[in-house]
Amino acid sequence: AGAAADLVADLGRAESGDPTAGPAAWARATGSVPVASLTVTKLRWLAEAEPENAARVAAVALPHDWLTWKLSGATCFDTLVTDRSDASGTGYFDTARGTYRRDLLALALRRDDVEGIVLPRVLGPAERAGAGHAGAGLDHLVLGPGAGDNAAAALGLAMTAGDVAISVGTSGVVSAVAERPVEDPSGLVTGFADATGAFLPLAVTLNGSRVLDAAARLLGVDHAGLSELALAAGPGADGLTLVPYLEGERTPNLPRATGSLLGLSLASATRENLARAAVEGLLCGLADGLDAMRAQGVPVDRVRLVGGAARSQALREIAPAVLGLDVQVPAPGEYVADGAARQAAWVLAGTQEPPSWSGTDVRTYSAEPTPQVRQSYAGRRHLVADRPA
Repeated sequence: AGAAADLVADLGRAESGDPTAGPAAWARATGSVPVASLTVTKLRWLAEAEPENAARVAAVALPHDWLTWKLSGATCFDTLVTDRSDASGTGYFDTARGTYRRDLLALALRRDDVEGIVLPRVLGPAERAGAGHAGAGLDHLVLGPGAGDNAAAALGLAMTAGDVAISVGTSGVVSAVAERPVEDPSGLVTGFADATGAFLPLAVTLNGSRVLDAAARLLGVDHAGLSELALAAGPGADGLTLVPYLEGERTPNLPRATGSLLGLSLASATRENLARAAVEGLLCGLADGLDAMRAQGVPVDRVRLVGGAARSQALREIAPAVLGLDVQVPAPGEYVADGAARQAAWVLAGTQEPPSWSGTDVRTYSAEPTPQVRQSYAGRRHLVADRPA
């Protein structure tokens, strides 16, 4: 986190002399404001913690780029390739223009000689990366460009502009396919690319399925029991609100925050209301991610609920009420692997557009919207305490 903050401030100083201008400068440059997970932030950490190794960097590649390189039998860095979705997660790739920003690479590494550093060539969505290594008996294989996990999942789900996937695993990820790039200086939405030539803005909440895990543990039930309790309570849980910042939070950016249980009264102090408040609190956090998308002009027409927690019956039934939209729940599957398979078919077909993909069975959930739940949550989500330093 410290390396990311330093990088953000450094670009602001470099462009305008004002470190507070850094977030907007990064959003304009790459579509994203650096966070700890981006490659550019890790390179800054390397420059600060191991400057002698930062000075030796000759090429920078992501794990999937290295795997393609090894499968091809290549030995020269100049043959490294990648795809748009993974390149957009480096923090030194201009997603809108499709070009690397070597000035940002130089800023991260604190080096002036980065022109000689090899960066993987960015392949088109269905461009062949080459063939497998003949010496290893792999020359019958065609290598595709690959993709990041969220981009591959979007391809596997056959998402198009207007589609939004809400994936509830350990964290919550709100991703959308968009025809135009985003530039969010708040950092709530990261401007990634997808695997088709479009864009894949993302908003992430740190608190996903573990909110339900914690509530079930507290109530002494399994997840089916938690759903049963939650669905037995009414919308709004008799005024009980759980602000589920159990791991801090990223949307909004409150890394040291803890959770809060608010509105506790004799009427609301029931197991059913606590279960309902946990589900609604989780969904309100995800709804904040949807709002962040809309604020960047991203269309939100259809919502698909996926991830391990999408098996929760309460989450499925309460989601359309809190989000104010019908929610489609595909049959559980390996959507990332499905996306890889669809990309492979596209590469082999050599067509302009990806092959039609029937996807999986989908069930649609509808409910009367409950805007009062979000209104109550919005009025209380700031009432949290920080973890001790």
